[in-house]
Amino acid sequence: MVGTPCQMVAATKMDKLLNEEFPVDIKIGLFCMENFSYSYMKEMLKEYDADMKDVLECRVEKGHVWFFLTEDRTVKIPLSKAKKCVRKNCTVCMDFTSELSDVSVGSVGSPEGWSTVIIRTEKGLKLIEAAEKDNYIQTKPIADSGLKIMEKLAKEKKSKSKEEIKKRERVGRPVLYRREIFGNEYENEVSNCTFHDLKGDVVDIGACVLCGACVYACPEEAVAIKDRKPELVGKCVEGCNACYVACPRTYIPDEILSKESDNKPFGDYIKIVSVKAPMVKGQDGGVATALLTYVLSSNIVDNAIIVDKSSIEPWKPEAKITDNIAEVLKASGTKYSACPIFKPLKESKEGGS
Repeated sequence: MVGTPCQMVAATKMDKLLNEEFPVDIKIGLFCMENFSYSYMKEMLKEYDADMKDVLECRVEKGHVWFFLTEDRTVKIPLSKAKKCVRKNCTVCMDFTSELSDVSVGSVGSPEGWSTVIIRTEKGLKLIEAAEKDNYIQTKPIADSGLKIMEKLAKEKKSKSKEEIKKRERVGRPVLYRREIFGNEYENEVSNCTFHDLKGDVVDIGACVLCGACVYACPEEAVAIKDRKPELVGKCVEGCNACYVACPRTYIPDEILSKESDNKPFGDYIKIVSVKAPMVKGQDGGVATALLTYVLSSNIVDNAIIVDKSSIEPWKPEAKITDNIAEVLKASGTKYSACPIFKPLKESKEGGS
């Protein structure tokens, strides 16, 4: 799967903490400063006499949000103005580079046409080496100047988020995922938590990332995404805390995400390189798309979770599972808006595929 930092956290928690086999084998994380509310962005575009249905590409760079539209029209919105569209949960996220992925991919730090790739696990290292050997990607050392830019942005995000977390703590709206908690202490804290606790601790205080992990984890299909937030649509099973455990904004055992990571701009990693994908035309070097294409073509995975554009609401992100490389290529490009990425995984599980 390819996803944002918070989605990587959810995938890791479900893999490590749920009492079932989690079907995601390779996690490709994206660099992410923040996500925007789709509905707010849609309304803001109207101020520029533009419509989402005409958007061909969206990029965030050089202090602006750029919308490239049909008829060769471009809308450039200052990032300072677009900040009003940022989702509340993003202001407490300290992770710029998807620290819990196998490999992280982003444009920051590398030349135009290249991506920066942070290799974090042995699985990620084998993936990059194999993809390069088969000519899906090319790598080169990253420049020191690029690392400095990355470090500046990563530290900036951690610093701002720390301040927001402290602010929320002071007004009685604690951010649980950054609290230091270990083994038995974690088990005691979450053992009796149900969706009602998830609602109070995460959803009602604007901390939900809309990833759909709670929907996937629920064994009784009692949780669903409605009006862009999770809701209880059935009855919780007595003693079940799966939705609470799966959520990336509830407690995370220190064994999974140590508080020490707060002092590491990029988290733990093996090495950082610049990468490009000559055969793929992508938004920032096409590396994430190339890696998905490689693992599908090489039968390393059976399917990939991708985020495409909705066929109903223009440019609205929509997650799907596919084994079709043409669909992977079609879905390339960042959408910059939240998406319940684990929803199709739940549907696949229910369908027995």
